[in-house]
Amino acid sequence: MPLLDWRDARHFDASRNLPCVLCGKPTPMRSHDREPVHKVCAEDWCDHNPTSNRFHN
Repeated sequence: MPLLDWRDARHFDASRNLPCVLCGKPTPMRSHDREPVHKVCAEDWCDHNPTSNRFHN
């Protein structure tokens, strides 16, 4: 599984941290659907759910 490419500024919310939808810890990161999620958490989730495109761009 390739690493997710979240270099686009839309994946970062400098105004606030929200609980990650996967681990519950605060994060400024946002998925392409604007879900708060750490990139590492999203990559781990994708590894365990290879048929889903939940966090892919």
